[in-house]
Amino acid sequence: MSDHDHDHDHDHAPLTVDEKPGYFDVMETAVRELLIERKLFGADEIRRQIEVLDSRTPALGAKVVARAWTDPDFKSRLLENGRTGCEELGITFYDDTQLIVLENTPDVHNLIVCTLCSCYPRPVLGLPPDWYKLKPYRARAVYEPRAVLEEFGTSIPHEVEIRVSDSTAIIRYLVLPMRPEGTEHLNEAQLADLVTRDAMIGVIQVEYKKEAA
Repeated sequence: MSDHDHDHDHDHAPLTVDEKPGYFDVMETAVRELLIERKLFGADEIRRQIEVLDSRTPALGAKVVARAWTDPDFKSRLLENGRTGCEELGITFYDDTQLIVLENTPDVHNLIVCTLCSCYPRPVLGLPPDWYKLKPYRARAVYEPRAVLEEFGTSIPHEVEIRVSDSTAIIRYLVLPMRPEGTEHLNEAQLADLVTRDAMIGVIQVEYKKEAA
């Protein structure tokens, strides 16, 4: 497994601060308890759905990215319709949300946020990181994205446009990062190993360090 393994995403201390449960956290708990009390949903059913969510990891999104890097026709279909593109690879969606895939280029860098709460492409990335849900990221990603990226160690040249996309309850986004130079000899599985969760949110870029001979 590469050094850029999916388990190596960090918490990025500058954006992680202690926070009391917000309005939506409190409402989610209250609604869940009410549904169970009214017997509209059972605790076992909720538990099964949680298990489905927990089974999703960034490795699924990395598989999508690697295929797009190696298959131009698939990439075109993915950019046209992210959801059906993912479904080609056997990734199922358990809700009616749309998935829009945004391609990073030498001229444009995409960054994903949810300013309202924590809407996130869970079918392909799993659960969102804690910092994604916190107010500092949700607010600052919009009004000072370049500074936020710097805190993640990502320096974007001033001539490169930064586009911030705000996820909603029905529309989610996935960043298709640029393929790093020097990876022409890597196969699809090896490329997928380079792709991290944070790169598919847009807070970092994919890196490749060639191993010494």
